[in-house]
Amino acid sequence: MSGTVVLDASAVLAFLQGEPGEETVAQALQSQRCLVTAANQAEVISRAQDRGGERAVIEHLLGELGYEVIDCTAADGAQAGWLRTATRTSALSLSDRLCLAAAQRLQAPVLTADRQWLGLGAALGLNVVSIRPAAA
Repeated sequence: MSGTVVLDASAVLAFLQGEPGEETVAQALQSQRCLVTAANQAEVISRAQDRGGERAVIEHLLGELGYEVIDCTAADGAQAGWLRTATRTSALSLSDRLCLAAAQRLQAPVLTADRQWLGLGAALGLNVVSIRPAAA
């Protein structure tokens, strides 16, 4: 694997929590330029705190992952708003839509643990990759 990939918060959390799909995220972190939007970084930190993580530990763990946190641009914000209609049936959060908007802007694939995103890829012109194995 090579190139750039955008990681959704769910992918980062799956990796940190040792959940199914963590291997896919580990491979991306080792072999690709991985980007996380500032909005998704906020979500990861929030969830880590909810699980009892201390600030210093969370900052250290996230720093060790080696992904780059990117700002959400004004264009990303507008696009996330426009994506509301197209993603309404998938119940995506604002941070989810900001992740997709950044991936569109960068023309980069996006890794997610949210399997419902798979149906959005073609409609949004994105390569959406689910890190979760297909349901049996």
